[in-house]
Amino acid sequence: MTGYSALPQPGAAPFTERTPRVVAARKLTRRAEREKTGRFLAEGANAVEAALAHDGKVYELFVTERAAAQHERLLATAHESGVPVSPITDRAADGLSETVTPQGIVAVCALVDRPQETVLKPGAKLVVVLVDVADPGNAGTVIRVADAAGADAVVLAGDSVDPHNGKCVRAAAGSLFHPAITRIRDVDAALKACSAAGLRTFGAHGYADTELDQVTFDQPVAWVFGNEAHGLPQNVLDAVDLAVKIPMYGRAESLNLATAAAICVYTNAMAPNRAR
Repeated sequence: MTGYSALPQPGAAPFTERTPRVVAARKLTRRAEREKTGRFLAEGANAVEAALAHDGKVYELFVTERAAAQHERLLATAHESGVPVSPITDRAADGLSETVTPQGIVAVCALVDRPQETVLKPGAKLVVVLVDVADPGNAGTVIRVADAAGADAVVLAGDSVDPHNGKCVRAAAGSLFHPAITRIRDVDAALKACSAAGLRTFGAHGYADTELDQVTFDQPVAWVFGNEAHGLPQNVLDAVDLAVKIPMYGRAESLNLATAAAICVYTNAMAPNRAR
């Protein structure tokens, strides 16, 4: 027991779906409102814990009675960090969630993306670049893979999904707050920024001449992955230093984006350890 509870005092009532602060938070499920306010919602214990560990990034924590009982330690952490904890009804939690079964604990956080010049700079060893990636679940999973592999940064380039999208945040499972994240609309500018930071750019491409097991990872690398349906456009393939394919040993025609990213990024990350 922590000795701290977010539950209201006797006679006080939790916030409902009509409470102005809950109404304002609900609007953050829309990208336009996130861009306008510079805030987004992080739902679930994993995301909230990571957000609270990211100093200065949490404005408020909403929690149901059930979730408060399950996550006393998180509430104590929020209290110690000076983060307001607001009890809410189950119906209010439903409104803040984009899932069928809300977890009842939601943090209002500052957007995590940073200017490219603070992210892509000399010294980075491993960076992941997503070009025109449309599915937020895929983007979140790749961010989680990048985090697990120890990548320095993730770049969302071109028309890639907003990393603060609720589905992306859930798929990242807290990893959204770990590697540096930046968004660069101009794909060519993103690749040039990687090169300027001393990174070789490797484009994942199913029809490349070079296979993954032929690549030597003796320099810092930026892995570039394309759209789920169309892959990397030709102009990007022409711009990267090397196009690389994952060898296929069975009858499957291809791998999905998140799986391909996991194989490429982890192969890269493990290479220095194998060489020891």
